[in-house]
Amino acid sequence: MPVLVALLVSLVVLVAGCGNSDSGSGTSTSSAAASDIARIVSLSPTATEMLYAVGAGDQVVAVDDQSDYPTSAPRTSLSGYTPNVEAILGYDPDLVVLSDDNNDVVAGLKRVGVQVLELPAAKTLDDTYAQIEKVGTVTGHETKAGEVVSSMRTQIEEIVRSVPEREVPLTYYHELDDTFYTVTDDTYIGQIYRMLGLTSIAKGQNGYPQLSAEYIIEQDPQVIFLADAQCCGVTPEKVAARPGWGDLRAVVDHDIYVLDADIASRWGPRIVDFMRSVAQFVAGIDTQQ
Repeated sequence: MPVLVALLVSLVVLVAGCGNSDSGSGTSTSSAAASDIARIVSLSPTATEMLYAVGAGDQVVAVDDQSDYPTSAPRTSLSGYTPNVEAILGYDPDLVVLSDDNNDVVAGLKRVGVQVLELPAAKTLDDTYAQIEKVGTVTGHETKAGEVVSSMRTQIEEIVRSVPEREVPLTYYHELDDTFYTVTDDTYIGQIYRMLGLTSIAKGQNGYPQLSAEYIIEQDPQVIFLADAQCCGVTPEKVAARPGWGDLRAVVDHDIYVLDADIASRWGPRIVDFMRSVAQFVAGIDTQQ
């Protein structure tokens, strides 16, 4: 896989956490009391969003260079991909929240007594809920975290009910980049689509396969989701202009949806926003297709 393509695909899971790590509520390297957590450094955009959602924003003193939401978060040059222990310690943290143990950063922080909360990429919505609750517990905002999760569950149930029931799921192609990397139903985002009455044209054990243009044309998806507008400048017009793509059902019926790539790849509180936007689009598709 070319380096640029590999980076684009990895952003889907790395922004939310490490795809090679076990998912779940997260692990902590020490048992410091939540009342002792006054200074937090986040090295994960998803973790940053969770921290602010549970009410721990005032404790956050630094976030990584990819954490751009909320805009009030103290963004720095710290990297979650290539973390540097000395640079992190410059912010005198009591707690560091990250998604992956790159550069053996966990051991380095542990040696100097800094608590670490590792939140790998969620594999299911339940993983997301568990991680939010874990963040709340570790930071001293357990009640608020419970409220966030309860609200998410309620909103998602309402969103799912808002989508018209179909005897046969709509087929979709979710484009990660302009070399046709995509997702299957077995990925986190694929599970979200399934809840909304959609099924991927991509199959197989690899959750993030690269398809050929010929295969996509043959499968003729009813819906196309573009997650590469921000990274690669792909637009519905450019998709329609691809050789052989002009006759695809999704193109002819204008059922191409440009996603906010950040929201689609950060599997935290804003996954509700992602689901709502997709549901609104799907609800408008002719049910007779």
